[in-house]
Amino acid sequence: MQYFAGSYDLAVIGAGHAGIEAALAAARMGLKTVIFTINLDAVGNLPCNPAIGGTGKGHLVRELGALGGEMARAADACCIQYRMLNRGKGPAVHSLRAQADRRRYQEHMKHVLEQEENLFLKQATVTEILTENGAVSGVVTQLGAKYEVKACVIAAGTYLDSTVITGESVIPSGPDGLRSSTELTGCLRKLGLELRRFKTGTPPRINARSVDFSKMELQAGDEEIEPFSFTTVEPLQNQAVCYLCYTNERTHEIIRANLDRSPMYDGSITGVGPRYCPSIETKIVRFADKSRHQLFLEPCGLDSNELYLQGFSSSLPEDVQVEMLHTVEGLEHAEILRPAYAIEYECINPTELYATLESKKIPGLYGAGQFNGSSGYEEAAVQGYVAGVNAALKILGREPLILRRDQGYIGTLIDDLVTKGTEEPYRIMTSRSEYRLLHRQDNADQRLCEIAYSYGLISRERIEAVREKYRLVDREIHRLEGCGVAASEALNQLLSQRQSATVSSSARMVDLLRRPELHYEDLAPFDVDRPVLPREVCKQVEIRVKYEGYLARQEKQIADFAKAEARRLPTDTDYHAISGLRLEARQKLSQIRPLSIGQAGRISGVSPSDIAVLLIYLGDK
Repeated sequence: MQYFAGSYDLAVIGAGHAGIEAALAAARMGLKTVIFTINLDAVGNLPCNPAIGGTGKGHLVRELGALGGEMARAADACCIQYRMLNRGKGPAVHSLRAQADRRRYQEHMKHVLEQEENLFLKQATVTEILTENGAVSGVVTQLGAKYEVKACVIAAGTYLDSTVITGESVIPSGPDGLRSSTELTGCLRKLGLELRRFKTGTPPRINARSVDFSKMELQAGDEEIEPFSFTTVEPLQNQAVCYLCYTNERTHEIIRANLDRSPMYDGSITGVGPRYCPSIETKIVRFADKSRHQLFLEPCGLDSNELYLQGFSSSLPEDVQVEMLHTVEGLEHAEILRPAYAIEYECINPTELYATLESKKIPGLYGAGQFNGSSGYEEAAVQGYVAGVNAALKILGREPLILRRDQGYIGTLIDDLVTKGTEEPYRIMTSRSEYRLLHRQDNADQRLCEIAYSYGLISRERIEAVREKYRLVDREIHRLEGCGVAASEALNQLLSQRQSATVSSSARMVDLLRRPELHYEDLAPFDVDRPVLPREVCKQVEIRVKYEGYLARQEKQIADFAKAEARRLPTDTDYHAISGLRLEARQKLSQIRPLSIGQAGRISGVSPSDIAVLLIYLGDK
């Protein structure tokens, strides 16, 4: 029996990283929002590695923070070790990664949801999405509660018809032993959504007391910590360490001898797994020439002995896991607390979504996170934000938010998913952005805070602080361009030490700063008029001066991109009626329904000649 449980503006199904950001964004925009989770203890769960950020992923967290999302603040409140990756390379690929205290992170996020005005957190399993005249009208829970809603965001993670696989053991389950959602999967199929089966996995967790760390390589955190959130002002501390160890030939022998018991190779697993995070057995088969593979021991929290063994993901039987684990130096007596497993789950074909993340088939239905075919906490969180904001904007009768790929990594991720689709769990990487020098993590506030302010998701004080920061940057660069320094013994001594050409008369400060060997701080003793500036302003000054030519080139590319994006394509275009288009292009364009000429050009199977035909068609309109 069903009963009426109330009217809400928006329902969010799932309270993982995508669901959290979707619900918070909508509630903060003034919408009455209800968010459902199978278990309240799983809110903000980190079922895989206990870390936030990483290469490319750190950029996403920074961008989300600039947009007023919660993940960056939560990470700074709960992370226990910080490391900036790729410091030896240019600033475009510097990416922050931090170990999170898993339980503290969950508690923090749950409390944030509980405290948020307009947001109602419910432990319930949604089994049905109701529609009226083809559009979302409500949701129903397993206990018969019927909620009337105007829109719905599906952020179900890996729970849709999920199966956990360890060797011969195949159990209908979600992560951490929580039940899977089978009824909702059937409902989505009845609604006509195209689902496919993906797979991911996780390594064993081991007891720290059983590990010999003396045989491993210590991985300490950064001495100078840079936070995820631009608004974090309190000093952060590293409170934990990580360790490196390695597999060996004996480990590989055991894996090869047991491949016949591996679900990856006996046909038990049919879902497509992530290429960039393969299981240890896949590594041994795929890279047979490698004598060892790196493993990374990560603490799960300050009050826990659990260690996450990154790089050892597996679906082999538990007895094989124990045997191969004990071949690793330092893990000879390691005790497994949680065995490794693979998990298969259902997700949507993301090309069924608009760039707003709304379904093309069902108005008012939005997807986010792993439901959209992506992998990772960070990818999920940013999609949740975009889905939540757009659901709110639709309900409020306002224009949608479409983050373009020329605006940052969030736009790149969403454009890749909805335009190109994915045949495996999608992971963001810095190489996916053609504008990565402009899309650095350090300038995400400049790129995105104005957008957040326009939706009321950051305060006036915050946007004024960002505006003042970049006014100071512009002013200082202008000053450096007109500021000279006379040649001196001290200056030339510095230049010689840095293996830079000496000066015979004088030089402009800006020209000296352009030299790769010199930094802004190096020139301070020779700059008598230099103002006292915040550290983040100095950093922006140096980057913009040193990379001026490259930045100008990418800005020109973005201007060209914007022209193509401005040529809009009507969503009701009948591509089969446009003469001159090739058959494949007609099929792909009809499926994706691009919003612009630019997006059409990024669809696989649409050629430059097809774009020329579309431009002629638009000219005739």
